[in-house]
Amino acid sequence: MTQMRLQKFLSMAGLCSRRHGEKYIKDGYVRVNGRVVNKLGTKVDPKSDRVEVQGRVVEVKHKMVYIALNKPKGYIASCNRVSERLCNHSYDKIVLDLVDVSERIYPVGRLDKDSTGLLLLTNNGDLHHRLLHPSFDHEKEYEVAVAKPIPDGALRNMANGLPLMGTKTRLAKIKRISARLFRIVLKEGKNRQIRRMVRKVGNQVVRLKRIRVANILLENLEEGDWRYLTETEKKELLKTSFF
Repeated sequence: MTQMRLQKFLSMAGLCSRRHGEKYIKDGYVRVNGRVVNKLGTKVDPKSDRVEVQGRVVEVKHKMVYIALNKPKGYIASCNRVSERLCNHSYDKIVLDLVDVSERIYPVGRLDKDSTGLLLLTNNGDLHHRLLHPSFDHEKEYEVAVAKPIPDGALRNMANGLPLMGTKTRLAKIKRISARLFRIVLKEGKNRQIRRMVRKVGNQVVRLKRIRVANILLENLEEGDWRYLTETEKKELLKTSFF
């Protein structure tokens, strides 16, 4: 294994995502060979360098874990209950409470507290980054129930993109299921994006469920249950993410 950027090393070790790794580095929590490192361009050799985060030695795990969870309503997609409280939230239920594995894993992206459905969890930091970054064009599909019948024009407007949070949403695929139910496929994930889009067209989401991420389907997984990805699912997900 050759040298790699320190934040990539932290994500490959399963400690955190690259983004959180960068924060740990800038905040001075990371030591390499006994010295505090706070420059993001720093590279390390996983075979010879000793890396510590807040006094804990960090090593690259060779066993990668890939999990699909059907998140119930009321849980937040976080792996750190303390950080949520520091952000002035008082959530007591996090998705890791539902998954019993020994490896340190973290959720890929977020589903807000009131949403349900498919959430992937992994300790593969590179995959985590690629699934979240819009430049890789990974699809996420949702089933959306709204408060009142939604006109075809409103669905077209959402499909074509709406001004939202200082920019315009990307093109989306939308399929009507009934007067108050539709499915939408996005290649981005702005904060509470679908709920904001629906409000933009004069309606309100009453139920939001994610049913697919890339090639991984929720299917008949019960709420609150989880499973490991199959070898076929894992190979296809990694193939589309890295090649």
